[in-house]
Amino acid sequence: MNMTHYMSLLADNQPWNLIIFMAIPVICAETLTITEFFIIFNRVKNGGIRSLNKYVGIFDGIYFTGIFIYLLFNAVIPLTTTGGWHTWVDVTAVGFYLSGVVFLLPIALMELGIIFKHKTFEEKMKIHFILVGGFLVVAHIAMIFGMVNPKIVNNMSSMPGM
Repeated sequence: MNMTHYMSLLADNQPWNLIIFMAIPVICAETLTITEFFIIFNRVKNGGIRSLNKYVGIFDGIYFTGIFIYLLFNAVIPLTTTGGWHTWVDVTAVGFYLSGVVFLLPIALMELGIIFKHKTFEEKMKIHFILVGGFLVVAHIAMIFGMVNPKIVNNMSSMPGM
């Protein structure tokens, strides 16, 4: 069966690639989401939930940045230079997956006090929530496109009337 490089990455080297590239970043993002709701609804500024949210945000942002750098140099650049992509669906799946760094890295930087230093607590909560939500959106788009058989899309483009 033909599959996107996204799904191929997750299917290879079982279970390690699935754990490294999917389970860890997504479980961390889900932990951020759940703790985010507690923080927002209860206006939590300190305590265990806030600490968990902070440290998971720092870890996930740095961890996913490492994934981004690794896959950029070991997958994206080689596939692009050799023309190895399996249709636009493949590029979309990998592109949306890697775009997660745009959302997770700022969370880590904000939690480390590197960016948004002069924002109020409420402004930081809003930014944090938007970034977590953004990551979940791009991760799910990547999963959806990653599961598409690229051969179907390629064959569809040659069908008359489509």
